Amino acid sequence: MTVTVTPTFGINDEWTVIPTPVGEMMVIGDDDAVHFVHLPDSFDARHFDSRRAGVPAAVAATAEQVDAYFAGRLSEFSLPLDPAGTDFQRRVWFALADIPYGATESYGELASRIGNPKACRAVGLANGRNPLPLVLPCHRVIGADGSLTGYGGGLELKQRLLDHERTATATASGGRRAR
Repeated sequence: MTVTVTPTFGINDEWTVIPTPVGEMMVIGDDDAVHFVHLPDSFDARHFDSRRAGVPAAVAATAEQVDAYFAGRLSEFSLPLDPAGTDFQRRVWFALADIPYGATESYGELASRIGNPKACRAVGLANGRNPLPLVLPCHRVIGADGSLTGYGGGLELKQRLLDHERTATATASGGRRAR
């Protein structure tokens, strides 16, 4: 079971729960941007204000793209994102989107790519606080030795997501790659 995190809602934020093959996920945002994604087993919808349940534009787009991702039709999310974090955290989080679908990258490689090669631990901490998992694919970050390391949804979910991407990539290699 993952740790339950309750984000602070913005003035116009609404939430919805979407079914996925790996369990229900919650998306929080407004018409302009997605602010938070909860992985399966990391939330209890009963603890969220039901008056804030809804599907504003950015949340609806996220639900559609998550569905396409799990159907193997999408390898890159294209959404308006506005995660709350420090400048460093946001730099790390947005750099996650540059890790190719079906591939992995170590914390050290990610730190080097953002121009701070000695910041492996800080990158790991930022990665662990990613408020938009799956959309900003922190599951693609692994240890220097190639091992799976911590993931907010648990290592089993991390492996399932990586396997899903590798399977979709292998299936698409005979034709066009999912986009």
